[in-house]
Amino acid sequence: MAAIKQGLEQKMQQKLSPLQIQTIKLIEMPVQALEQHVREVLNDNPVIDDTPQKGEDEPRDVSISEVEEKEQGTSMEDSYGSQDDDIPAYNLHVNNWGKDERPEYNTFSVKQSFTQSLQEQLGYRNLTEHQRTIASFIIGSLDDDGYLRRDIESLVDDLAFRAGVEATPEEVEQMLRVVQEFEPSGVGARDLRECLLIQLENKKRTPSVENAIRVLSEQFDAFKNRHFTKIMSRLHLSTDELKAVMEEIRRLNPSPGGQIDDSYNDQAQQVVPDFRLDYENGQLLLSMPRFSIPELRINQKYSEIMETGRVSENKADKDAASFVKQKIDSAKWFIEALRQRQNTLESTMRAIIDYQHDYFVDGDESSLRPMVLKDIAEITGFDISTISRVVNSKWIETHFGIFPLKYFFSEGLENSEGEEVSTREIKKALREMVDAEDKRNPLTDDELVEGLSAKGYKVARRTIAKYRALLDIPTARLRREL
Repeated sequence: MAAIKQGLEQKMQQKLSPLQIQTIKLIEMPVQALEQHVREVLNDNPVIDDTPQKGEDEPRDVSISEVEEKEQGTSMEDSYGSQDDDIPAYNLHVNNWGKDERPEYNTFSVKQSFTQSLQEQLGYRNLTEHQRTIASFIIGSLDDDGYLRRDIESLVDDLAFRAGVEATPEEVEQMLRVVQEFEPSGVGARDLRECLLIQLENKKRTPSVENAIRVLSEQFDAFKNRHFTKIMSRLHLSTDELKAVMEEIRRLNPSPGGQIDDSYNDQAQQVVPDFRLDYENGQLLLSMPRFSIPELRINQKYSEIMETGRVSENKADKDAASFVKQKIDSAKWFIEALRQRQNTLESTMRAIIDYQHDYFVDGDESSLRPMVLKDIAEITGFDISTISRVVNSKWIETHFGIFPLKYFFSEGLENSEGEEVSTREIKKALREMVDAEDKRNPLTDDELVEGLSAKGYKVARRTIAKYRALLDIPTARLRREL
């Protein structure tokens, strides 16, 4: 039996203060989430006030000099300080946001508008309640792109267990065909082939449409792999006839779910930028819109209550004083965390702008320097994890567009002269080469390597394949056209 030993061991462990925890959480939030969080805090903590007082002096930034306060006895003066202290008691008005008002904005869900449109069309159909329930369930099972990626048997089971509706596979199939008649054409398809065929069936029957239906029905694999010679041979089509077929198919929409009401789609893509960058008289001017985030302070009423004197021995009074103290502590940390979030975001964004100065002047993508999180961390003195939190889900509005902060970060490769260039610059050159190629004889990956090498970029074939995948560029065989 092993002997039991006792010993002492010293360990150093870093603990985050309440202020640090608050700041980390706030830094991660984009401005819309922060607005919501501030509203929740205001509702939960009566000590925090967002209404300016009349006749107050110029507000000061919050400053917390001590992380922990020691209480001595039950005196509120001892615990919270008096008006004779050097630092005024809880004059914690935060002057850390600009005065500009938030422009009105709305965010709509593309998924919701798509579903609503289909449900509205369903309402015009003369169906029994049982049929309508099945069709409505099918609509709710569609993906965002308008496809039904569930088999009929699964829908039958889900209808029984989730909706309490007994239905046969034939009934579900019949209602699916009804949904497939809705606009936009192609909705409710189970795969790309069915989606395209539904759209063609709804078009006027011209020779090119008839041939397109034949190609997709009988030679879809050959079409998918661009085996044009096989298609022409098997279906006895001429080159001109196949070109007309390809033109018909090219006009079809492979993702009908994203087509409904472009205004909804635009709204859903709308973001509220955390930063704004203007270029005036040769100067880059950074600002952080305040939007609807109010300026916060400790409510004067509670401050005065805590300055009135000692707490009686009454248990109810002690509990009330403890409650107020807890809420004031919480308010202090939150207000200071907001200020630190502001400073951290602003310092990080200024460092990014300085690093990518040439790019921010004119928006020329080729001016983007290779930049990783470590580069900005070294400039600002912040930890890499802090920079990562700042960059995540944050956007900046510039005079040439709105961009996520992640957009400005990229690794670097050396060119033929030994200079480091951004991988984004190489991707741009790759895209330009593919766009300019002869589609009847597209460039292979080896030829793309040679072309980039001639432009001064040293890249390997596997790098080209990787960048093609990132840019959603298919292989040369799949890019070939007639």
